[in-house]
Amino acid sequence: MASFNKVLIMGRLTRDPELRYTPSNTPVADFGFAMSEVFKNKAGETVEQTCFVDVVVWGRQAETANEFLKKGSPAFIEGKLQFEQWETQQGEKRNKLKVRADRVQFLSSNKSESSENNKDQQDSSLNNEGDDSSDNELEVPPF
Repeated sequence: MASFNKVLIMGRLTRDPELRYTPSNTPVADFGFAMSEVFKNKAGETVEQTCFVDVVVWGRQAETANEFLKKGSPAFIEGKLQFEQWETQQGEKRNKLKVRADRVQFLSSNKSESSENNKDQQDSSLNNEGDDSSDNELEVPPF
């Protein structure tokens, strides 16, 4: 029987990447990731469901993810499901599904932090009337 293991997810990091190196000096980074889905239930109420998953990325992409991504960064990840099993010191068996990223694509936010800071400074110097200029900003859900 044939099998196919492919994962495509888009969302945001839930924690900063943690970069480490294997004994053979191969970079590996781990981070949390969240994807949200908004839909209407049978009662017509808007419901938001968020799925959380751990991601592991290897090689040069681990180093670039650590350099450019942080908690809250949007990303598109292409990879595979990876099943891990281990036993605790108390003898309990544990297991977990992770995403092993083959490709991490950094997605840009609507505004970078530096341009947002510059805009805030410009707005405060140009807008002395106390007018709220936040109409142009998009609300980003926190994770």
